[in-house]
Amino acid sequence: MITAEHLRKAAQGESRSIEHICLELWEPLYGFIYYRVQNREEAEDITQDTFVRTLTYCQRHNTQPDNIQAFMKMVALNIIRDGWRQKQRQGKLISFEEAKPLETVAADEQKTIAERMQIENALTQLKPDQKAVLDLRILKGYSVAETAKMLGKSAAAVRVTQYRALQALAQMLDEHD
Repeated sequence: MITAEHLRKAAQGESRSIEHICLELWEPLYGFIYYRVQNREEAEDITQDTFVRTLTYCQRHNTQPDNIQAFMKMVALNIIRDGWRQKQRQGKLISFEEAKPLETVAADEQKTIAERMQIENALTQLKPDQKAVLDLRILKGYSVAETAKMLGKSAAAVRVTQYRALQALAQMLDEHD
């Protein structure tokens, strides 16, 4: 558990408190970010940047947020949005020959919609406990320990349920192809 004392010491640069905060919050924050960016390297970078910005903010303003996890998720969302805005402004220069014909773009969008529908259909076929674990772990970004506590299960049971749910999902999607 992270206390105000941990935050205060971390903001002052004490390495043990920083390490404690990272150990407690890295996994759920990373999951929260990964769900939004769908890229491992980018999620790792944003997670690290979130920790740096949060601790810098706490130090600069001599404050400790009441709910550090929620505060860090807001910082992460701001970093993600800034990245999206920057990418939109930069655009991408391509040659006329590289440009996709409009029919290809429409076909790609139809394929993406079809794939999303297949995934959503497969998710509805999972057992209720499997759906609950995937929702909390992957979609909402909770840690194994937090998910276990919310569902009244052991951490090992959550890991096994998540593994089996992902295996079942993969099998259903493979069968569909």
